[in-house]
Amino acid sequence: MRTTILWNDNWIFEKEGKSKSITLPHTWNAVDGQTGPEQYYRGTCLYKKTFERPVMEEGQRVFVEFRGANSSAKVVLNGREVASHDGGYSCFRTDITEALSDLNEMVVSVSNEPNTRVYPQKADFTFYGGIYRDVYLVIVDEKHFDMDYYGGKGLYVTPRLNGNDAEIEIKAYTSGGERIRISIDGVTEQEFEVVPAEDASCGYVACGKITIKEPHLWNGLKDPFLYNITATLLDGTKECDRIYDRFGVRQFHVDPHKGFFLNGESYPLRGVSRHQDRAGVGNALTKEMHKEDIDLILSMGANSIRLAHYQHDQYFYDLCDEKGIVVWAEIPYITVHMDSGRENTISQMKELVSQNYNHASIMCWALSNEISLQGVTEDLLENHRILNDIVHEMDPIRYSAMANLFLLETDSPLVTLPDIRGYNLYYGWYVGEMEDNDKWFDDFHNQHPDVAIGLTEYGADSVITLQSPIPEKGDYTESYQAVYHEHMLEMFSTRPYIWGTYLWNMFEFAAAGRDEAGDPGKNHKGVITFDRKQKKDAYYIYKAWWSDEPFIHLCGKRYHDRIEDNTEIKVYSNQKSVTLFVDGVEVGNASGEHIFKFNVPISGVHTIKAVSGELSDEMEITKVSEPNPTYFAPDKKVRNWFDKKDEPEEKEGYLSLSSTMAEIQAIPEGKAILDRMMAAMTSRTAGGMGEGVEISEAMQQMIARQPLKKLLQQGGMDIESDEIKALSNALMNIKKQ
Repeated sequence: MRTTILWNDNWIFEKEGKSKSITLPHTWNAVDGQTGPEQYYRGTCLYKKTFERPVMEEGQRVFVEFRGANSSAKVVLNGREVASHDGGYSCFRTDITEALSDLNEMVVSVSNEPNTRVYPQKADFTFYGGIYRDVYLVIVDEKHFDMDYYGGKGLYVTPRLNGNDAEIEIKAYTSGGERIRISIDGVTEQEFEVVPAEDASCGYVACGKITIKEPHLWNGLKDPFLYNITATLLDGTKECDRIYDRFGVRQFHVDPHKGFFLNGESYPLRGVSRHQDRAGVGNALTKEMHKEDIDLILSMGANSIRLAHYQHDQYFYDLCDEKGIVVWAEIPYITVHMDSGRENTISQMKELVSQNYNHASIMCWALSNEISLQGVTEDLLENHRILNDIVHEMDPIRYSAMANLFLLETDSPLVTLPDIRGYNLYYGWYVGEMEDNDKWFDDFHNQHPDVAIGLTEYGADSVITLQSPIPEKGDYTESYQAVYHEHMLEMFSTRPYIWGTYLWNMFEFAAAGRDEAGDPGKNHKGVITFDRKQKKDAYYIYKAWWSDEPFIHLCGKRYHDRIEDNTEIKVYSNQKSVTLFVDGVEVGNASGEHIFKFNVPISGVHTIKAVSGELSDEMEITKVSEPNPTYFAPDKKVRNWFDKKDEPEEKEGYLSLSSTMAEIQAIPEGKAILDRMMAAMTSRTAGGMGEGVEISEAMQQMIARQPLKKLLQQGGMDIESDEIKALSNALMNIKKQ
């Protein structure tokens, strides 16, 4: 029978000729992958382990199982190469039996070097190098459940609802044997014959069906019931191998008018996205860290997670199954299509489906993310057609899906290829205004009423120390992020046809190419900090909309020093009324939903307390005469926030920074200025990801309506720099048409 041994201890890590003892999981970018550009090691490192021959019976085989080595790995045992693998987010195994000696040395070379074959290569997150997940030694009988086919378990369970019953289709791949015995919850037992598989690479297969009368459904957060299944491989009277898994009986459906349905009932997906890293640890997370993440997500009230942009740890999928979280799963086919990367997308998709097939939580397999950044070519389309076909061939009951770049035209053939689709929209942050999100969805639904559409990314960055009483797009304040998400949640509530929404992101994450707001190396769109220690105000507006757990939260606790004479006190809560006290004196009572606002005069140090029934929250604020400089991003000047007296006075009838792009482009002299400005903005895009981007006609029209000043701010340019002042002066010498 099978023996599985955790194999994380006693490894030697070697980088650039220097070595040290380590315990897996491990990444060599735990620090430098989080500190910004020019400090991020991407190369090849070695992991070495010496070990004695495992205790094994005659005829048994020994496999080494790597749960994740990023991004390419080569395994050498006693000088003999026994495996190579491209793709840093999936499991792979290798049979080392024939290469074993009494005393053995294994050397695993792992590389996260840039190349043109293995995805991802260009994206807004850090590509941590290392063996960052668990490693196992697995000893099995000569006849065993398959260990080779794309890292899967060898057992595939397909539940289908049929009236009041469930028909459970069983498929198991093996290396031999006569039959398999299937037990569900230790009660239902049936045996199925093992025969040669049609696919020669799979060896042998056993197929069959089991009916469950009136099944207990996996029903999301309300009742995430899981069945336990045991598969035993038999050869005559001998039990050769046994594996265990779980599955759920459920049915997904997406309606283009009414949204997502679970088991025939409306179940709007209110989700978050998640990257698998955290401060000081990188992607080498412990189980406790995974568990903390899902607990934080559940506490906020989310019922779905987009696991971006790659396959996550099996333990996290297990947690989603157990908690009732609906999952969007995807491969890292992202940002830029590589002509030589097709085979890697195919292998990564087959691995994703094979390794995660039995997870009840997964509702779709996503083909790619924002892959059209440099345009849609026929080779890119063909690559997606192949992946779409693979998904449907391997899994008859789940959807194929895609997350599209907001620049992609909605009538592109790429949009309609998968079963369901989503768009990543950043109106109100990178471009446009918050209200443009509303218009985009209304226009899409009116033009494509029978096409199911979701919002697969949206968000705004905030650095938790940055604060403002007058938040503006592009200021990186906690205040603006909260206002942005207030709008988005209201927008979702009136559009039931949006089948799912995925906040980008639940947590801040490492993005080595970024250098923004004085805190380089991170994407700050998370509503919880990178170290998981602080929840931003935006976290609580989601809790107010989504969670049934009673709470009350005073916003602006980190906005302690306030320069205004009358300040806004804002409260988020899922209660129906809130009473506010200042220095122990009741100053107001408000009824409503989610957001409660009070205007309070301030003159010194004040204690603010919000109360709703037995619930309360408290903070202290201080009236100051000068703004606190720590509340502003280093590339901003304090007077930009409160004092606009120094800005050049605009001249009536002349262009200015307040003129729209269309107004400026209509005049040749103005267009020449814009051409120079757009070149500068493109060069400042995070990680160079704006290079070669094709901007759709609809997006060009939207940009044309924007004031130049807003676009400059969003491009990361300081409005009070000498460069922009010169630009402003030049425009104010050009007459409007």
